[in-house]
Amino acid sequence: MIDEERIEINPEICHGKPRIKGTRIMISIILEWLEAGKSFEEIIEAYPILSNKDISASIRYARKLLEEEGSAPIA
Repeated sequence: MIDEERIEINPEICHGKPRIKGTRIMISIILEWLEAGKSFEEIIEAYPILSNKDISASIRYARKLLEEEGSAPIA
């Protein structure tokens, strides 16, 4: 399920939250920036260690999580 090349989960780093491999940038941070309407370029400007592929991998990771969990009604 994890994009082994880009995403890593390690219980010793960032409380085990999924993050971009080799960084402490959690997938949730990238998704928050996207939710706020930021472009890939704006995110990379703020986090120059990231690439377009890292951001795309974050989106794929979130999508795969939703597909695996199914959908639940929002309360």
